[in-house]
Amino acid sequence: MSNARPTAEQLHKKYQSALQAYARQLADPLLRLDFLQEADPFFRRCALGVWCWGGSITETHVALYNGIYAPDSQPPRALYFEVASGAMAAPTFQPPGFFRTLCALDQGANRKRCGQFIQLCQVLMTLFAAAAGDVTAKQETYIRQCLEVLESMAQEAGQPILPPDVPAPEFHAADTSAAQEPTEAPQDAPEQPEPTVEELLAELDSLVGLEDVKKDVRSLINLMKIRKLRQEQELPVPPLSLHLVFLGNPGTGKTTVARLLAGLYKAIGILPKGQLIEVDRSGLVAGFVGQTALQTQKVIQSALGGVLFIDEAYALAPPDAANDFGREAIDTILKAMEDHRDQLMVVVAGYEGPMQRFLDSNPGLESRFNKYFHFDDYTGAELQAIFEGLCKKNQYQPDEELKHFLPAFFTNLYQTRPANFANGREVRNLFEKLISAQSDRVASLEAPTREDLMTLTKADFEAAEQMAY
Repeated sequence: MSNARPTAEQLHKKYQSALQAYARQLADPLLRLDFLQEADPFFRRCALGVWCWGGSITETHVALYNGIYAPDSQPPRALYFEVASGAMAAPTFQPPGFFRTLCALDQGANRKRCGQFIQLCQVLMTLFAAAAGDVTAKQETYIRQCLEVLESMAQEAGQPILPPDVPAPEFHAADTSAAQEPTEAPQDAPEQPEPTVEELLAELDSLVGLEDVKKDVRSLINLMKIRKLRQEQELPVPPLSLHLVFLGNPGTGKTTVARLLAGLYKAIGILPKGQLIEVDRSGLVAGFVGQTALQTQKVIQSALGGVLFIDEAYALAPPDAANDFGREAIDTILKAMEDHRDQLMVVVAGYEGPMQRFLDSNPGLESRFNKYFHFDDYTGAELQAIFEGLCKKNQYQPDEELKHFLPAFFTNLYQTRPANFANGREVRNLFEKLISAQSDRVASLEAPTREDLMTLTKADFEAAEQMAY
């Protein structure tokens, strides 16, 4: 006999309880925040992977999928087509960035956090499988192989996989003939090959707009390549700082470019790991004297070998706040930039005016940054290209009336933009509201077709514009 299957509401409560229980074990508030931010998208993908290996997607799966979310992150309700499409793309297991950070922070330490996270994955993935039916042999194989990926990462970081503190829930596997049939196991255990310089530059070129930034990146990579070759030939190289300043409004691709630079620097041998650690003031500054330095040092340790990306860095040096704890974070970062000059790249980002005040706030700051990248606002045509890219990626198709309307809309959006225009973020917000409006319309149809599920109309667009962000 199998256990009673939970409803979507009951699954939500079980899921929420499990997340909160694990989060309470993370004493470091930064770690806890990273975990809670990544939990929903990661475990939703885990659910889709488990269901994919359990057979065809049903309306039960849709209801359960819509029941998996943390209290403060309720995305638009997914429809059957979206869940089915997501499941088809989900079998390849990808560990979350949080777990990679956890392995790095716990390296060499006899802690249980890695093992506890693996246990959490086992419990929730088994729960997802059992919620939609008895757990099959194929699903058990898939779950086991996903856990092995995590265990391998933890062991490589010197983490022992400790026995779970509590037994995993017992769900009986379905005794079907399918369990005896040879099945193709998901190919998730082998590590993906590291991207090459050419592949990373191609990804850079695929970004909308940013032509000046693309030129600057290529020039910087050429410089680093030649420096590397000169070092190998025992030729002198002048001192050069790795650290960069990114200037521009939000939503202009600064984080994406920083991630690509991290990968490029690893590919050419400048940085040993190439990870990107993104923080803002809240991730660096604590509320007590002396605590900020400790918290900042933890973040720096997790970024060694890669890139530390500090968004809205000017918030660390607010005007007329001489005793602000942010200055302690700045001093700690400056020391790390000197002590780990060959292992750490620091990128500070934000609006141009406030960033200049930030650089002027400490005599040592400006001298550490000798390269500035300017991220211009996207033009109307570029904003439209971003929108069309989101439609294509998510398999939505504007109808002819909406296609005709979009050029004028995005041109006006660009021409009337405020000083702190959110650029790509503005387009993504609009797209999410548009999908929600389309879902409301299509949900009222008696038997929506595939075309109905994919089509976006001008009426959907007008309804989206009326929604609050």
